[in-house]
Amino acid sequence: MSRKLPLADGETSRTACVRALVRSGVDEKTGEVLTSAALAERVGWCADLVAGMTEALLAEHWNTADVDTLAYGEDPGGRQLPSNAWMALRRLGWTVCAPEGVKVNDRIVRMAQETAGRSLRSVKWRADVCAGVLASWPADPAKRTPDEWEAVRGAIPGGEHLPSSIIRSRTRQIAAYLRKHGRLPAHLFELESTSRVARMLLLSACDGQQATIERSDDGQRALLRLQLPTRPDPQKYADWTWVACPVTLPPTIPANAVLHLPTLRIVRDKVRADLAYTYPVPKTRRTGHTVALGVDWGLNTLLSAGTAQLHQDGRITALGAGAQFRAAGVLAKQCRLRRISERLHVKTDHYARLADPALDGKAALLAEEIQRVCERRSNLNEALAWSAARWAVDQAITAGATVIYLEDLRSMEAGGMGRTHNTRMSQTVRGQIVVRMRHLAAETGIAVVTVPPRNTSRHCPHCLTPLRHRKAPDRPTVSGWKWAICPNQSCGWQGDRDQGAWRRIAARGLTHQTKTVTDRAIGAMVIRAVVNKLEAKAIITTVPISRKDRSKTGPTRPRTNHLAPRRRKVPSPAARLCGPAGQRPEGHAPTDRTPLPRAAHRHQSVITTSTPTTGHRPRGAALGAGFHLHAHASPPRWADPTSDTMSRMGSLS
Repeated sequence: MSRKLPLADGETSRTACVRALVRSGVDEKTGEVLTSAALAERVGWCADLVAGMTEALLAEHWNTADVDTLAYGEDPGGRQLPSNAWMALRRLGWTVCAPEGVKVNDRIVRMAQETAGRSLRSVKWRADVCAGVLASWPADPAKRTPDEWEAVRGAIPGGEHLPSSIIRSRTRQIAAYLRKHGRLPAHLFELESTSRVARMLLLSACDGQQATIERSDDGQRALLRLQLPTRPDPQKYADWTWVACPVTLPPTIPANAVLHLPTLRIVRDKVRADLAYTYPVPKTRRTGHTVALGVDWGLNTLLSAGTAQLHQDGRITALGAGAQFRAAGVLAKQCRLRRISERLHVKTDHYARLADPALDGKAALLAEEIQRVCERRSNLNEALAWSAARWAVDQAITAGATVIYLEDLRSMEAGGMGRTHNTRMSQTVRGQIVVRMRHLAAETGIAVVTVPPRNTSRHCPHCLTPLRHRKAPDRPTVSGWKWAICPNQSCGWQGDRDQGAWRRIAARGLTHQTKTVTDRAIGAMVIRAVVNKLEAKAIITTVPISRKDRSKTGPTRPRTNHLAPRRRKVPSPAARLCGPAGQRPEGHAPTDRTPLPRAAHRHQSVITTSTPTTGHRPRGAALGAGFHLHAHASPPRWADPTSDTMSRMGSLS
């Protein structure tokens, strides 16, 4: 099987990962068929050996000097270190041995070195941030002055573009250590213990002597062969045998993709394979975009999106009225799960303070319940992230956009708008949505670029005048944040705050697209800062309202009104399971069962009235539909630029 991916003009390679279950295996030496439990046991024995060697290697080199040496990228002889972590550790002479009396091959040691090397390389960034915060420790850790902010960013490598939330979280961690020990830590390795080692097998660090993978001719299955121990403490090489594991490939893997050796994990007594694959995708562009999708973040309205077009004369116009993705029901369910988790944690802490052995059984049951609640929250967040990302990318594809601009809210923290608002903001899944949006957009060659969030909701999208925010359009004298009104009499724009924000984001991205750079740390496209000269051009031009004469010039066409209903060609059923007997079915409704009732009013249009006082009433549990009755999306209305009837209404006061 060739590992080289053929690429055409305008294509680039992209590596993604997908989950798959390894349900069974066959021991090639004895011919024994291994069940899922038996296979998980043997994989667990091998993972325990790798984890033990990894922990020993991390404990030996968990210090500033060794981490700096590995991050420097050169060995004592001045040669550049390889990119593979296990090869770099061997070049430096950092080796590890199996426990006494246990026989393992060299590829098992490779996996331990690869896992440890990746952990030591990743800790370098955290160590630099911690060292910068310690070197510029503020007088008041709770509130830095502007000079102290400038000092801490200057002390951290690349700190000028680092989100402030990361610096604050690291400051809180050091402040907690200071309160507990009465002194500042010397470095990160005194502040944190060694990284936790996961039970996994990094087969990508191995070669054909330890593991191989081949794809079947039909492309729907793959055969994974690897050596596994037959006992938890193998005494000789004969205790290692080859096991062939058939893997059913998910349909998301393209037919022309090249498979790589997966990472095996034990999840609930099952073997899960994180299968990596490489496939060709269209290249994305940093510049040259004329149609862009602007995406704004919200709470109940999780995403507000719309398309803007850049014309040759420099004008920017909005295409259509935009759309919204609302997840109020999902967030309400997340809030309920959070409260349940908090109550369970309070009970667990209370049992721990009592220190009564008779309560150990109850504490164990609570721990299991906490784990189940956490899994439910994680699954709900994952489903919400995929749904929102898929919706946003579909909007861009439908509108013909080649780039998606969205706010970079990594520095945003929940504060200043009430406890309820802060809690709901802390539960949003913006980071997961962005990652999945980049994944889905790359398959169609659409670029995803983050822009600075400064003043996107504060300034008018048509004249950049600071807006006045109100609670609702029918309550113009009540202060709020949902509805925005432009005080400029010559402009007079007003509308939903989020609807104005996506216009500002799209216009800012189109005018600043020449400032787009690629972040080397995460490989994503970003616009670092706002240029005042370019920002002055980032305005949405209103399409003039058509004044075409619509006077009547001829007779009205006759229209036939069918007063009597048309006869059905299918006879009425003799009896129905539900409802009066002999009633004709309505439209194409089936006659053998009663259809599910329609969902509650979904508010598909932009909200233009006060927030209703009634709470959220989910119907998914009653109907069995679950997630999809709690997440609602506006249908796309991408067409020719429509007249903005709201922008010239003037003030409602």
